[in-house]
Amino acid sequence: MMDVLRAIEASGVSVWVRESGSIWSYPTIIFFHSAGLAIIVGLSTAIDLRVLGVARGLPVAPMDRLFPIMWVGFWVNAISGLFLTMADAPAMLTSRLFLFKIAMIGLALITMTSLRRALRLPLAHGEGMPLAARAMAMASLLLWTAAIAAGRLTAYFGPGAEVKGIQ
Repeated sequence: MMDVLRAIEASGVSVWVRESGSIWSYPTIIFFHSAGLAIIVGLSTAIDLRVLGVARGLPVAPMDRLFPIMWVGFWVNAISGLFLTMADAPAMLTSRLFLFKIAMIGLALITMTSLRRALRLPLAHGEGMPLAARAMAMASLLLWTAAIAAGRLTAYFGPGAEVKGIQ
């Protein structure tokens, strides 16, 4: 397995991302990763907070149109994240913290999809916010927070930390 990860890390694309110094490599990829994160987590947070009772005057039903935009943010994040992961494949794909981050993202996506389904029926009939929807909104906020925190902490506590001189 480690041989495969090292081969990925040694690939031309991975070396280019990690070492080229071009504005089009790491800086652009990390920009897209941040933009995708802002889209999916920002819109998800807005919906979650509304479901939890913030801005009650704002109708929830039109927010359904934000979900396809959130998926665009996810795919921008997933593709840019793939390049970033490839650049440091052995460290990232053996890091429990990184794997925890990926698990939190997966659970957040499941929660996001479930929340969308949970909101459609009651809102179509003019009913109040279901308890299940409120629970999913709270879970979504916690899952995205955990994913972001784990992602940031990989630089300080993951396998790459030793290389950077962090103990």
